[in-house]
Amino acid sequence: MPLEMSRPPLRFKPENASFKAKVVELSGENVDLCFQCGGCSSGCPMTGEMDLLPSKVIRFVQLGEEEVLGSRTIWVCSTCFNCEVRCPRGIDIANLMEALRQLMLRKKYDRVSLDSLDPEELRELPQIAIISNLRKLTA
Repeated sequence: MPLEMSRPPLRFKPENASFKAKVVELSGENVDLCFQCGGCSSGCPMTGEMDLLPSKVIRFVQLGEEEVLGSRTIWVCSTCFNCEVRCPRGIDIANLMEALRQLMLRKKYDRVSLDSLDPEELRELPQIAIISNLRKLTA
């Protein structure tokens, strides 16, 4: 039985180089060092909530695929640094996720709005949590 692919294989295209360069510039990480060992994904406590594993996010960036910005993974990352500790190449994946969030926020995309919260919820939530969320998830 032949193997069927749901989409064509991903390959690096020269026109995708600018996205990859932006991510590398913002994060300061050399994503080409990653050889897809999967250590980052196996150590991540949030993979159950992610639609892409951290190693897949890195692969998308390596290929310059801008569709990674639509992933929930960049927002779910809790920057716990388990991935960085487990990476044999020393890539700071949390920093890479932050760079991807910044690229998305620069497009004026807000993941959270205070207007969507009830006044009662605003009173109950710790102020530091609200501020932290606004810094991480709003443009």
